[in-house]
Amino acid sequence: MNLSDIKVFGVAGEPFWRISRQDLDRLMNTLDITFVRLSQCVLAAGGFLPVDCADASTFYYCLRGGGFLLLDGETPIRLTPHTLVIVPPGQAMTIAATEHPTRLRNVGKCCEGAFAPGSSYRHTVGTSQPTLVLACGTFRASYGPALDLFASLATPIVETFDLRDQLHQVVACAIAQLPSQDGGVGPMSAALLKLVLLALLRRCQVSTKAWVEGFAILSDPPIARAFAEMASRPALPHSIQSLSRTAGLSRSAFMARFSAAVGEAPMSLLRRLRMRHAAELLSANALSIDQVALNVGYRSRSSFTRTFRGYYGSDPSEYRSKAQGARSAGAALAEDPIEESDAA
Repeated sequence: MNLSDIKVFGVAGEPFWRISRQDLDRLMNTLDITFVRLSQCVLAAGGFLPVDCADASTFYYCLRGGGFLLLDGETPIRLTPHTLVIVPPGQAMTIAATEHPTRLRNVGKCCEGAFAPGSSYRHTVGTSQPTLVLACGTFRASYGPALDLFASLATPIVETFDLRDQLHQVVACAIAQLPSQDGGVGPMSAALLKLVLLALLRRCQVSTKAWVEGFAILSDPPIARAFAEMASRPALPHSIQSLSRTAGLSRSAFMARFSAAVGEAPMSLLRRLRMRHAAELLSANALSIDQVALNVGYRSRSSFTRTFRGYYGSDPSEYRSKAQGARSAGAALAEDPIEESDAA
């Protein structure tokens, strides 16, 4: 155990360890935000908006007014200014601009015509003065980038911030960019959303809410420390022995706890981290194949090529050529264009 790990007590009085600030910083440096599609939802008093299931995580940030987010089988989530809600993939819901959520029936069910976050940059419900304004969208967040941050969550995350956190300005800036025809809207949205998620994850050190325990890797600091070492320095000659030493655990305890927190064996995940990093280096086209191999921990080009082919179905040189051709053709955009017309 790292001396900087923090012991706190949950709502049931059970002790659990919090990840140290240094280890959290290292993990955050590996956080990759992709598949970002944003929308602004504007609801008049009494309006409600069914939201369809998404195959990625979704977020909702209340910019103005109040209401509820209603999910099937969950307690209604009250929305007030600066409330942030992260919903795991595969959950339908209803956004309600009302003070009486129990009056709505059959909420949280998929239905024809349900709104898909990110499908348009502005979605309006009702014609009177809006009483609830939300920023929402879909995204994927991964470490390394190989481990889905929200894959293990079973219930939504709800946190309320305030003006000192300055998230309101960050989210408002992201929404203001949506109608723009200028390039770079997708990368800018991803960068701004990363700031929002970083602010959320900083609360892992102080919050005693149940969602903190949902992040399996963050709730086991020794494993998080070993993972951060792998993700931030994939070129090092990592082994079970060196990683268990980093974690301060015996070999058998490290193997068992790593698999429980991450969902796969350490060496298997390390190969995925290395191959993903290799693919990024090849796409950038700044290093030779031999240099790429060394940068992801392989001294043998043949061994690297064999492993890479197993993951991507082509040799490194072929992968690089395809990536460069796609970039030249403009086919490697980070996200699809969103619709520009408002939905009523």
